Formats: sequence, structure tokens, C-alpha cells
Amino acid sequence: MNRRTGLLIGGAGLLAVAAITFWPRVMPPSPPSCLTSNELGGFIEVPGGGFVKAADPVYPEEGRPERVFVSPFELQVHEVTNSQFARFVEATGYITDAERNGGSAQFRTTVTPQNPMSWWRLDPEASWRTPGGEGSTLDGLALHPVVHISLADAHAYAEWVGGRLPTEVEWEYAASLGLFDPNDPDSGMRGPNGEARANVWTGIFPLINSAEDGFIGTAPVGCYRPGRIGAYDMIGNVWEWTDSPFAAGTPRFTIKGGSFLCSKNYCRRYRAAAREAFEPDFSTAHLGFRIVRDRPLDSDRAGLVVGQ
Repeated sequence: MNRRTGLLIGGAGLLAVAAITFWPRVMPPSPPSCLTSNELGGFIEVPGGGFVKAADPVYPEEGRPERVFVSPFELQVHEVTNSQFARFVEATGYITDAERNGGSAQFRTTVTPQNPMSWWRLDPEASWRTPGGEGSTLDGLALHPVVHISLADAHAYAEWVGGRLPTEVEWEYAASLGLFDPNDPDSGMRGPNGEARANVWTGIFPLINSAEDGFIGTAPVGCYRPGRIGAYDMIGNVWEWTDSPFAAGTPRFTIKGGSFLCSKNYCRRYRAAAREAFEPDFSTAHLGFRIVRDRPLDSDRAGLVVGQ
């Protein structure tokens, strides 16, 4: 997968000796109650305020902590689902970048798991319609987050529904406000007794996924307890696009939140402060998005640094 592969999961290397199975095995949810189709599309008001961006950084790209002021906005309570994206495509005839440009990245079984380059392949048949590649469908996945979505695809959907993508600062602010324990960066992923609060990789990546959190692969939206502001799945399940460039002079954009492939022993990016870079014209099986809306009369965008 050449230079794109390194963008798919960040972290440190590990020794491995066995293969894994990934798609589309789905385990019964834990807890067993998820959002229903009648509960989709809701928004919550995120109040304006200040917070410390990049609090408790783990990786160098997270930068130094700094205090940031954020204007109020409205946040969709869940990631955009397959059923929502299907309505957009049906109404507009939109064709995604993966469908036009030869596929998307697929996590795969490998006999050389010690080599991160072997974890991914470009699947010419992978798209939002066929998330598992050739022969796969959306049967049973209507309420799962849509994946294999590029930045342009996410922008097109957001514009159609009258919203936009969040900035990195807006996304991190909302995720930080939602933490169950503001003093524990990992509290969005697990509770004080180890109970699952997000869909991440449980076990030893990439060898064994114990599915202790209820799922292997994506989970339907809203299967876990919402954060303190009422948003679901800000941590885990799928990475989420933001509208913010990753760094000056870099043709990549920031994705946030981690995914079902983040684990304790690799890619500890199931934290509000974690960030990763991704090419805007590419997509993967663990990258989706959610949208925000500006509050009436709120024209300011987030991200004004007011101190450190």
C-alpha cells in the first residue's frame, strides 16, 4: 500500500507470530441496547468555552497543551450511518471517491503480522456499499457508521444536510467535555472497573481480539453509554474526519477518536487529544465522520488560542 499504509494506524511496533480474522464478524453488543432508526439524526448543543487542547499528550504529533477558546455549535450525537448516507446517495446520485478511483483500504488477515505493511491492502471492490469488498453488502449494517469515505465524500454529505465537518478543535473540545472522568484521558474507552465504554481492540493487536467490548469490526452507532454531553462513540468505533489540515504545508487532514483497531499495546489513540494524519482523497474500513452545525447567529469558528 506504499506511503499510505503508515497513515492507517499509528503507534509503535510489536512482535507477532499468528494471523487474525477481521471482516465481517460481529459479536452481540455489550451493553445490548443501541440507537434505533427512529433515534438517528439528533444533535446536541455544545456550549462555548475554553479547554486545554492536547492535554496529557502521548505521541509527539499531539503537541504541547494549550488553552483554546471554542464558540458554541451543534454536534450530531452519533457518527453518520450507512442508512443516512444511502438516503443522500439516492437523492443526489453521488459517487464516492472509492467507487470512482479504484477502491479503498482494507484491514486483512496476514501470515506476517510482525510487519505493519502487511496489515492493509488496497481492495478495488471496497466502498461504502460493499464495506467488506467483493460480495459483501450492507445487510445488517444499516445502523453501523458509513466507512470507506474520503474527505470530499464527507463534505458532500454535510453540505447536502445543511451542516459541515467539525474542526479538530471543535471535535476535541466536545470529546473532552464528554469524558466521564476529566482527569483520566482513557475514561472515554473504559470505566473504573474495566467496563467497556467504546468499541476498541480488546486483546493483543493484531493477534487476538477478545471482543470483550462486544464487537469485532464496527459496531452500530450508540451501543455504548453516551459521554457527559450526550454524544455517542466519540471514542472508538471509527476514526472521524475533521476539516483541519494536520500541519502547515502538509497535504493531509486530521482524523480523531481512534477506531475498533486501537488497543492498549498499539495505537493508544482512543483519547480526545489523540490525532492522526490522513490523505483527503483516500479512505479505509475504519474511517467515517459526523457533522456539526453552526448555532444561529454564531459566525465565529473554533480555534482561537488564548494562552498556554
